[in-house]
Amino acid sequence: MSLPTVQRRGATLVAFASTLGLLLAAPLTTSPAASVPPAGDCTAAFPLDEVAAGQVVRGLTVEAGVTPEPFDGEVLGVLDDGIGAGVDMIMMSLDSPAIDRAGGIWQGMSGSPVYDAADGRLIGAVAYGLSYGPSPIAGITPFEDMDDYLAAQAQAPGRVRIGPAMAKRIAQHSDVTARQAAQGARHLPMPLGVSGVSAQRLAAAKQLPYVTKDAYVAGRASSAAVPADIVAGGNIAASVAHGDVTLAGVGTATQVCDGRVVGFGHPMYFSGPASMSMHPAEAIYVQPDSLGAPFKVANLSAPAGTITDDRLTGITGTYEVLPEATTVTSDLTMGARHRVGSTEVTERRAAAEATFYQLVGNHDRVVDGIVAGTETQSWRITGRDASGKPFGITVGERFTSREDITYESSVALADLVYAFTTLPDVTVDAVTSTGVVTTSTATYRLRGVQQLRKGTWVPLGRKEPALAKAGRKLYLRAVLSGPAGQKLVRSTFIVPKRAGGMRGVVMFEGGGSTYSEGVSAESLPGLLKELKGAVRNDEVKAALGLAGRGPGIERSHVLGPVDLVVEGFRQVRVIVR
Repeated sequence: MSLPTVQRRGATLVAFASTLGLLLAAPLTTSPAASVPPAGDCTAAFPLDEVAAGQVVRGLTVEAGVTPEPFDGEVLGVLDDGIGAGVDMIMMSLDSPAIDRAGGIWQGMSGSPVYDAADGRLIGAVAYGLSYGPSPIAGITPFEDMDDYLAAQAQAPGRVRIGPAMAKRIAQHSDVTARQAAQGARHLPMPLGVSGVSAQRLAAAKQLPYVTKDAYVAGRASSAAVPADIVAGGNIAASVAHGDVTLAGVGTATQVCDGRVVGFGHPMYFSGPASMSMHPAEAIYVQPDSLGAPFKVANLSAPAGTITDDRLTGITGTYEVLPEATTVTSDLTMGARHRVGSTEVTERRAAAEATFYQLVGNHDRVVDGIVAGTETQSWRITGRDASGKPFGITVGERFTSREDITYESSVALADLVYAFTTLPDVTVDAVTSTGVVTTSTATYRLRGVQQLRKGTWVPLGRKEPALAKAGRKLYLRAVLSGPAGQKLVRSTFIVPKRAGGMRGVVMFEGGGSTYSEGVSAESLPGLLKELKGAVRNDEVKAALGLAGRGPGIERSHVLGPVDLVVEGFRQVRVIVR
């Protein structure tokens, strides 16, 4: 890949899910949410300082469908600063037929509200579990902090230490030993699903820095859930991308009040301000797991609003508007097969990952196999700079792979999108790839370099340098060999007058072999300039370097494009008279 690849500064998506199941809805719309938000419950918070061991509680969650069902429990105690500085964690033992069937609390139960059984006030939300294995013991995020979490300490969530006394109490109320309990609790992983790609593709993508490492490939199905189903104890989902490709996590809403939703009880990405889509969801069932925590399998419906905050003690959403999105489109043709697919990306950190999956998923539908081939692509990227001024750039490229044309042709654009989204205050509005795939794997090989001398093309090599004259033109050509024979690509350098007596080299390199150190631009103008000077895989880069007395001389230009990817490298000496 000769277009600039990204200097990897770190993943744009935090891996926040275990191997979990999540079925995602068929194409999700991005039009403004027209549904009237639920009236909500606005239940009063139960004061944390009144929570006591032995207190009886009632909760709500969804095992299947959209209707919350009750569970019971008992308070075991309170861990001071268990979640963060000034944010305590309430430990509870929970029970219900659904929890018994699953073997314990499950991933996707995060956010399930827990109320005082006597007066109905809201104590908090299920959010944390023991370090490993199924367990009915849950760590509860106090609702006092969830309702006011915008002022919470900006502290990364992690494993919570549990002292010997609390570990012993947990052991008395579960099958977990005191030693296991003492290992601590962690927030329940969100059931993250990626639709539109296969498990094989997802596994192969893990080497890319912007791809979520622990995501789970999910199927697609229609959901009957509607915005009114986002209620306390009901399902709620947050997505960073939806459409052909959907990346989303499903949890539980804790409270709906005055058009705002609070849920999860712990962060999704811990991004602070957020722009994720908020979705209703329909649970199919809870999958038991004898080794890890059980997990919920669910379908998403179309977005109903925006997750505006992703904080230490949970997420907050609103029904008012949908988040601004980047539209990623893949238009692909192979013979008689043609398909256009698109994905809406609402979090910039997910743009590169969603772009890669969009291209891979559409290729797998059209190419329909891991096959060798060649693809010509045209990319169009549009957006706005920090001042709101629009920009747009079109880039062409050609790829050839003797193993898997789908993967080979899907990485470069995702890398480029990553470069754009890491620039401060740059907004990418749309990314479009138009590609044509063939089964040909033919390429050109750079076989030699020739110089025009007195009307004759002379082959150059180790024993025959290029002979140049100061102040005159140096006429060269690269010799390419392909399946249909030779192709000759001419190059002309103007040798400066001051170059007399200098020595150096001239190099020709096929774009398919050009090494790229990555995009180094830290500004939008710099990146656009780099892209305009990038070498395509079907082009040849010619470079002249001379040295002697005084400053050295460097000249280069790009030749082509030609009709095939060019591979290979040739270098010859240059003598200037």
